[in-house]
Amino acid sequence: MPSPAPHDRLPLAFGGDYNPEQWPREVWEEDVRLMREAGVTAVSLGVFSWARLEPRPGAYDWEWLDTVIGLLHGAGIAVNLGTPTVVPPAWFYRAHPDALPVTREGVRLAFGSRGAICHSNPEYRAAATTITRALAERYGSHPAVVLWHVHNEYGAPVLACYCDVCAAAFRGWLRERYDTLDALNHAWGTAFWGQQYGDWEEITPPRATPSVCNPTQQLDYHRFADAQARANFVAERDILHRLSPGVPVTTNFMVAPSQGQTVDYWAWAKEVDLVTNDHYLMTDGRRTHVNLALAADLTRSVAGGGPWLLLEHATSGVNWQPYNPAKRPGEMARNSLGHVARGSEGAMFFQWRQSQSGAEKFHTAMLANSGTDNRGWREVTDLGRRVAGLADLRGTRTRGDVAMVWSWDSWWAQSLEWRPSQDLDARERLDSFYEALYDRHLTVDFLPPTGLGDLDPERYPLLVVPQLYSAPVGVGADLERYVARGGTLLVSFFSGIVDENDTLHPGAYPGALRDVLGLTVEEFDPLLPGETVSVRGADGSSYTADLWSEVVLPGAGCETVAVFADGRTAGGAALTRHAVGSGTAWYLATRLTGADLATVVDLALADAGITPVDLPRDVELVVREGESGTFRFAVNHTGSEVKVVLPDGSRAAVPAGGVEVFRDPR
Repeated sequence: MPSPAPHDRLPLAFGGDYNPEQWPREVWEEDVRLMREAGVTAVSLGVFSWARLEPRPGAYDWEWLDTVIGLLHGAGIAVNLGTPTVVPPAWFYRAHPDALPVTREGVRLAFGSRGAICHSNPEYRAAATTITRALAERYGSHPAVVLWHVHNEYGAPVLACYCDVCAAAFRGWLRERYDTLDALNHAWGTAFWGQQYGDWEEITPPRATPSVCNPTQQLDYHRFADAQARANFVAERDILHRLSPGVPVTTNFMVAPSQGQTVDYWAWAKEVDLVTNDHYLMTDGRRTHVNLALAADLTRSVAGGGPWLLLEHATSGVNWQPYNPAKRPGEMARNSLGHVARGSEGAMFFQWRQSQSGAEKFHTAMLANSGTDNRGWREVTDLGRRVAGLADLRGTRTRGDVAMVWSWDSWWAQSLEWRPSQDLDARERLDSFYEALYDRHLTVDFLPPTGLGDLDPERYPLLVVPQLYSAPVGVGADLERYVARGGTLLVSFFSGIVDENDTLHPGAYPGALRDVLGLTVEEFDPLLPGETVSVRGADGSSYTADLWSEVVLPGAGCETVAVFADGRTAGGAALTRHAVGSGTAWYLATRLTGADLATVVDLALADAGITPVDLPRDVELVVREGESGTFRFAVNHTGSEVKVVLPDGSRAAVPAGGVEVFRDPR
């Protein structure tokens, strides 16, 4: 039975992961009382509780969970009930040690952490579906349960296993994908280095090899590992759909690319009833709120522009980065409401009560170990009141201004060994182009590299391709159609190079994008670490570039806007503009950052007819709109009060470090 629209039963969510199994029973009633004081509307429950629920094979202990769910329901707090399949009990691994994953080097990982799972292991799948079925039979119709949460953060920390069970499953996956060995040998280019296969049984996972392993074999194995994990999710989801009809099923994503290459979220989004995401600030010296905005925009895009939910973030510092600073006063509210502005149906945390033991005891929580007499608790309760006051925005949607192409599959391919420069990083280009648009106060919708031919230039007058190394066959024609109908396209270097099999597109670089860009690239010439080149614009402007240069040969109708002023490619085109039909396609053949990159983005925005909003740097103005009205979120990351102009021409104050929401009733 299909699930309803995810927000039919879900409240505007405010709460966090609740782990009562870590605490004595006398704490539970206090927890619920304090949750009500804080304005908690929902909790995630049972995510890591398999050993408590099934202390021995087939012997279940439901009494504690019955009690907790009853307490929560009595207080009007909804439950996002987890299937605890991310950490099987110790007794399971004792009986099935081969369910532990094996590294590429042949080392079998041990129990004692989380996510130590071989997703091809049949005993694991049988045990996971059994505990899921038992949970669904007991709680599938409980009125407190408004969402099911399968597993936890698939792919973190282990996605791929290289054991013999996986090898056999991989061969089956390849048979289904390629049908014949001839097709596989062609796709993998096994004629190189004499790697041809004459029998399916000769194929193994891309284990440790003396030199670089076949890149397409590695790419296919990442796809296979992703598919195996997704199949396990689907197996649990289908049980829940059958036994708990009408209750949506999700699993928590981690879409922020800076948090590691995990799974293909475009594919995963098709399998969940509600897209949810976990996001944590990366304290790497950059403007963390920009990555937060990127992650929220990307999550909304993965959700197809529809409702999604921030299922985890931190009240203050985390515990797993090299350095874990506390959030400044007001930062938690800015983080939370920033996600809500960009489409989340609430703000949830990891976790409700700070742990006293275990690996994450220094991870902050809604309720600190020190209790309620602290700044964190006061900010939590204040945020709870603010979220409650936004209940009417449920179902409204955030509208993007421009679009950007992102592909996890292309990122996987580009990140393999022996590329022209080991410093090529699609994630870095994504971050940099996004930051330039963020600083122009533009909201970004992300798109996969498929179906772009139907993109409406009036809806998205600018489309940015920050780096698309692996470009599907047909993407060039799709982009050409978009530009010809009036769109403005901005493409960065090392895009369009290979197809889905990591095989070079025929002809000169940039392969699939050669025609729409109106140029060819004769040769790549990456720069060495610390090496820079100057770029000079036809208008006399000057930029400093690093990492990359190339020999660009503009074709007929392709205008050179800037050239390499020095270096080995001096005099050659560095920035070009190609008129196609009613639109234009820009190409940047080197790496610019900061203000230099922003200047190029401004040129493309001018072509697209987009006038950026006039706001100070680090002030966001994001709009959600729908039947209940228009909600304008002004998020001020600066240390000074700012004024924003509202549609009626009035100027409204937003305090330093504050968030204001202005509502236009409809």
